[in-house]
Amino acid sequence: HACATLRATTRAGRPMTGIAPRTSASPRSRMARHLAWAALWLLLGVASLEFLLAAYGKYRHLDSAAYSMFMTRRGWLWMHLAGGLTTVLLGPVQFFTQWRHRYPRPHRLVGRLYLSGLLVAATGAVGLIASSPAPFAIRLAFSATALAWLTTALTGLVAIRRGAVERHRRWMVRHYAVTLAPILFRLSLPLAIAGGLAPSPALIATLLWCSWVVPLLACETVRRLAGLWRATRVPLPGAVPLAGAR
Repeated sequence: HACATLRATTRAGRPMTGIAPRTSASPRSRMARHLAWAALWLLLGVASLEFLLAAYGKYRHLDSAAYSMFMTRRGWLWMHLAGGLTTVLLGPVQFFTQWRHRYPRPHRLVGRLYLSGLLVAATGAVGLIASSPAPFAIRLAFSATALAWLTTALTGLVAIRRGAVERHRRWMVRHYAVTLAPILFRLSLPLAIAGGLAPSPALIATLLWCSWVVPLLACETVRRLAGLWRATRVPLPGAVPLAGAR
């Protein structure tokens, strides 16, 4: 029995399971990954700040021309803007891994505030869509965006309520990709017009669909590629399963 126990133990005193342990990335690859994430968050931060200043700033005054088509529906608009501001600001906080692991209770509190803001924004969006004079294609695209926003968030909520932490994390990443749809739409429309495309209802509807479908596909692609990369990493020296271990 003592020999079997000794065989199932590494020199560091950690048990072996018969399966090679997870390999560790090299310092260079870890640094590249950290820099890539930092660059991504910086880009998202700058784009979000520009969006908030431009999209929210034009509604500061009631006599603003931006209210021309929203004056009779400004209640729905204010609900949507207030809830959307909450999600854009609180969303990135939930992805701070160390903070999430070290302070789980604040993480859950911020999550509840986030979902509350989401419901307020979604309610405003439903009111705006229902009362919108826009063509059907545009209203359909907005409705699909709102439905994807709600569905991904509620799926993540159900997952964490059932204790499926990893599934919850995956769905909240997908959800935040949909949260960024207005920012991506606002960036893509001027680019499309600058490229010579007329701002027709068909173009606007297409860009609305692409503003959340493309980020979702990108998230899934990155996640699957990362899984393949982790599965093919070279094991650390000495990380060899023992013959008698289980």
